[in-house]
Amino acid sequence: MTSQVLNQEEFDYVHETRFGLWFLASWIWPIHVLRPELKELRALLGPERRRFATVVDLGCGSGYSFALLKRLFGPTRLIGIDVDGGMLALARERTAPAGIAVELRHAPATRLPLGDASVDLVFCHQTLHHIEHQESALAEIRRVLAPGGLLIVSESTRAYIHSWLIRLLFRHPMAVQKTAAEYRALIERAGFVVAEAQVARRVPWWTRADFGLVEKLTGRAPGSDQEPTLINLVAVKG
Repeated sequence: MTSQVLNQEEFDYVHETRFGLWFLASWIWPIHVLRPELKELRALLGPERRRFATVVDLGCGSGYSFALLKRLFGPTRLIGIDVDGGMLALARERTAPAGIAVELRHAPATRLPLGDASVDLVFCHQTLHHIEHQESALAEIRRVLAPGGLLIVSESTRAYIHSWLIRLLFRHPMAVQKTAAEYRALIERAGFVVAEAQVARRVPWWTRADFGLVEKLTGRAPGSDQEPTLINLVAVKG
């Protein structure tokens, strides 16, 4: 595994709580959040089994996604970027024994250490809602993507991030939180094309106040009029 970690400068971001850091590195995260959303994003791409030479996981955290990205997209070059040096250290510890070749970069989303048009796919999972300067981050993503490159996004919306439990346990830049519709509009304004067929809006069980207990007991899913707490989408560099 190749590792490139920049100097431990103080980046401009909201530091996560101790509980938040534990949760993101726990087994709960890949099983109940990461894997289902990445599976849906792969389905939104369509039936064609396209391979992507260079794949970036932006906000890679402790590296749970790397094996999944390798299997789903077959990159010859996989890059994990995170603003938190501690999470990158966990990613290094987790990935090395598995023999997964990945380059780790310590950098904020607004200053990506990558060349212009050098990336084929950017995976942005539960990352945008942590970023204070979302427009700048999306401009950087567009810069590093090759023509026709893809940005695949899985993002929690304002309805979830502003809920009392999440406000209690985690830390986020609250002023920049958005609805599902606002996230799509933000990405389109940044120069990406988003087809309606490649957008999914849901209220997964882990975003509900009852953690899905009512649905488990009664079989009743949230109504279609409920504000989505999650949006998954595929965006093409336009």
